[in-house]
Amino acid sequence: MVNENQIDTFTRFYSVSRETIKIFKKYEEMLIRENKNLNLIGDSTINTIWERHFMDSCQIIDFIDKNDKNLVDIGSGAGFPGLALAIIARDRNIPVKVKLIDKSPKKTNFLSKISKELSLDIEVVNVNIFQEIDKIRGDIIVARAFKPLKIILELIHNIDENWKKTFVFLGKSGQEELHEASKIWDIKYKQRVSVTNDDSIVIELNKLKRK
Repeated sequence: MVNENQIDTFTRFYSVSRETIKIFKKYEEMLIRENKNLNLIGDSTINTIWERHFMDSCQIIDFIDKNDKNLVDIGSGAGFPGLALAIIARDRNIPVKVKLIDKSPKKTNFLSKISKELSLDIEVVNVNIFQEIDKIRGDIIVARAFKPLKIILELIHNIDENWKKTFVFLGKSGQEELHEASKIWDIKYKQRVSVTNDDSIVIELNKLKRK
C-alpha cells in the first residue's frame, strides 16, 4: 500500500495539478498490475513508487525548456525517467517530444500500452540501441539505471546528430564512475545531488571529447 504522504510530498514538491496526479496514479496502478509478469521494478520499491521512481525521475524537469524539441530515454525499462517526464512536461506545457527506447519487446509493449492509456504522444522503439545507434536523435538524452557511465559516454559520443544536454542518473558509485571516466574523457558537466537520495547524483553533460 502506497503511503499517501509520498503523494502529498510529490504534489507539493512539483506543484502539479490534480489531473496530473490522477495520471500518475493510473501509471502506478498499471505498474503494480504488470510487474509480476514483466519485472518492471524491484519488489522492494513497490511501496515507494512515488518517491523512488516518480519523484526521482521528474527531478530534471526544471532543466528542460520550451526550446528543447525532443527527448530520448535510452534503456527506458518501465518508463523511467522518460515517461514520467512526459507526464510532468505536459503539466507544465513544455511541448517536448519524448522517445522511449528499450531492447525488451515485453517492456516496449507495456510502454506503448501505457502511453496510449494515458493519452501521451510518445514514440516507443523496440531496439538494441548498441546495434542501431542512429535511433538516438534528440536535443536531450536521458539515462537512468541503464549502463555504467563509461558505456553511456561511449554511446553518446558515437552519435552523429548533435545533442544539447545529456542527463545521467548515478547511484552511490557515481563519484567513482565520474573519476574513472575523466581519465578517458574531457567532460563539461554540472553535478547535482539527487532530490531523493543524498548518496546519488544526477549529472548534466554539455560537452564530451575524448582525450
